[in-house]
Amino acid sequence: MGDEGRRRHYGIFYGLQEIPAGTGPLLVIHGNCQAESLRVLVSPHLRTVRIPPVHELTADDLPWLAKLLGRADLVMSQPIRAGYRDLRLGTAEIMELAPNAAPVIMLPVLRWSALHPFQVIVRTPLGDPPGVPYHDLRVLAAAAGSPIPEIPGPEAVRTIRENSITELRARTERHGTVAADDLFVAAGAEACQVINHPGNLVLRGVAERALARCGIRVAVADPGRVLLDSVHAPRLPETLAAQGLPVTPATVRRDWLVAGRAVPDEEIRRVQADWYAAHPEVVAAGLRRHGALLDLLRASGA
Repeated sequence: MGDEGRRRHYGIFYGLQEIPAGTGPLLVIHGNCQAESLRVLVSPHLRTVRIPPVHELTADDLPWLAKLLGRADLVMSQPIRAGYRDLRLGTAEIMELAPNAAPVIMLPVLRWSALHPFQVIVRTPLGDPPGVPYHDLRVLAAAAGSPIPEIPGPEAVRTIRENSITELRARTERHGTVAADDLFVAAGAEACQVINHPGNLVLRGVAERALARCGIRVAVADPGRVLLDSVHAPRLPETLAAQGLPVTPATVRRDWLVAGRAVPDEEIRRVQADWYAAHPEVVAAGLRRHGALLDLLRASGA
């Protein structure tokens, strides 16, 4: 999206359009792409403004953010550290710009690995790998010369699921966020498209709980489309079976779906293997970051 297209996309934020009229409170939601999906879900009940995700905000955007927050009645935010990307975008920092807002309502950062036990994110200066912005530990381990089994063992899958629950609960307690771990469990095979793109069932549950903290107790309607729809990862039948989830043509996925286009898993793995060969420092970073998970998968693979 070019600069002009971006300004039109976030037209209210950049002052190209007026803030929606109405008597209800004005809500600003601050965070990543999950935050925008939650904004869509709560917008029938509150006045909202679409703003760029925190990882796209620039120094030039800060005056626009301050102007909007100065008018906000309510703020919801994911936990964001002070000085994020060397900008005053931390949760506590943006609340200083919202003097009229009620105390911030904390939203969880949503991540669920139970359906994709090999999928991880590795942050390096080189950015995301080619094909999709996710790493497959099987490909990364093979690039390191220490392959792991192609099929995850059921014990490993269940451990990874429990670890996801534990991590979500820990974040809820640490940051005082809306709870989400039970929503992922209840959603089963529809819990997420990739590890950090929760499905609509989870997002709706979080939206309902966030609204309840505003004193608005409603059933949040499904928008009629998948909100975080840009990337869908393969789902192995063995992963589903290990958790007692249905193994059907609707729940198993063999290929990726990227921007609506089916992409064979073999293609993604091939281009990423070539990338690892050219950038061994990424392999080393992945081994450091996810060594414990690699050991778990290696030890209990089927």
